[in-house]
Amino acid sequence: MRKVLIVGATSAIAEACARRFAAEGDALCLCARRAGRLDVLAADLRVRGAALVAVEVLDANDVAGHAPMLDRATAALGGLDTVLIAHGTLSDQAACEASVEQTLAEIHTNGLSTVALLTELAGRFERQRHGTLAVISSVAGDRGRQSNYVYGSAKALVTAFTGGLRQRLAKAGVNVLTIKPGFVDTPMTAAFPKGPLWASADTIAAGIVRAIERRSSVVYLPGFWRPIMAIIRAIPEPVFRRIRL
Repeated sequence: MRKVLIVGATSAIAEACARRFAAEGDALCLCARRAGRLDVLAADLRVRGAALVAVEVLDANDVAGHAPMLDRATAALGGLDTVLIAHGTLSDQAACEASVEQTLAEIHTNGLSTVALLTELAGRFERQRHGTLAVISSVAGDRGRQSNYVYGSAKALVTAFTGGLRQRLAKAGVNVLTIKPGFVDTPMTAAFPKGPLWASADTIAAGIVRAIERRSSVVYLPGFWRPIMAIIRAIPEPVFRRIRL
């Protein structure tokens, strides 16, 4: 039985992961901003077989609240061995281009708040010398593109940070998993036209749980995004500047 903390638990991907953890009889602590949605999700997961479900109401941008939340989650579950960090927003690139404040807010939500939480978690997991820290980044962090470079910059920070953290914690027996989804059909992307590159939240969740169980290091979801992003990264800069992505 795993003891799992999910931060950003009411996002579509996190909910789908939580259902899979519950079906395996894991103990869960769900952390998100909205108490009402947390309570509904917790009740559903208990029915699905979760050994225990606790809830924590917290905005991940409240960095001062991270340590107390982790203390409560650890006490509720009798320890932590798996953490899935899944919170974030889909940045409005045009709004960010017009506002320093909006740009910094998006980078804080999608990047710095995750860095802060991982910094607190790293010491705890390093001391206990086991466990998995799984973090949702994005293929958008692999190369800055004009259509979403603010969001992509935040995710590039997460990708680089988890890469270094993985190297640091490996000697302590702690795995750090960087998760890079592509286009995901969720309520947050409801207005976007869909195509063959889009995947469901449940498909992504299946890949995340499988990667956690395999103690993978970096996973692109679905897997076809790995060669796609390799091609995009390989485009020479003079050519890249002339194309629209």
